[in-house]
Amino acid sequence: MTQKITFLASDTVIARTSREEMIERYGDAPLDQADVIVVLGGDGFMLETLLKTQSLNRPVYAMNRGTIGFLMNSYNEVDLLERLERAEEQEINPLSMRAMDGSGCLHDALAINEVSLLRTGPQAAKLKITVDGRLRLAELVCDGALVATPAGSTAYNYSAHGPILPIGSDVLALTAIAPFRPRRWQGALLPSHAGVRIDVLESDKRPVMAEGDSDAVKDVVWVEIKSEPSIVYRILFDPGHGLDERLISEQFR
Repeated sequence: MTQKITFLASDTVIARTSREEMIERYGDAPLDQADVIVVLGGDGFMLETLLKTQSLNRPVYAMNRGTIGFLMNSYNEVDLLERLERAEEQEINPLSMRAMDGSGCLHDALAINEVSLLRTGPQAAKLKITVDGRLRLAELVCDGALVATPAGSTAYNYSAHGPILPIGSDVLALTAIAPFRPRRWQGALLPSHAGVRIDVLESDKRPVMAEGDSDAVKDVVWVEIKSEPSIVYRILFDPGHGLDERLISEQFR
């Protein structure tokens, strides 16, 4: 049975042009009536689309029309229906971020890759880390810290020398960014159900921002992070090119 497809494109010329070509060839169903969503762009637009369409519970098949394509399939407009028929589905869960800023306002966001805290002033940040209500690190002097999902472990986490986590593993990576004290502390592996709280010490003197993927909050005082297993994103990959294979390949480059 032919699937009804919605095509979404990032705001670049190549992505918009590809969308027009796809619509001419396959049509374009209304988003709320589609069987599958086809994304044309890069990883950033893919993450944005997953977050915006999560209530629809539709599988998303992404084709690379951007600069980074870890979550993307290769682009080819000719055989899309056959590729969708053969595609393998991968389910991932996001992190939730709750942050309080210096004015006392609460901010909530979801992140598929990671939640990161980054210093925004000239001095290093000072962070206190608590896991499931138990103090684990009284003071981390650093440029920042992040909590990454398995799906996001090859992104910012890997650049910060954090571990690559297999898809399906019930762990999160807590990774320090340029740690100064304790100098050798690089981070920890936590069970996926763990709740992480990071308090910013001396926040007036050492300001910190928090980001859930690209959703940023300035001048945070504390941030709470946990996995959200009740929220499921369904991503389609060409056979043999799913996240498991991509994560393994990344470690042999």
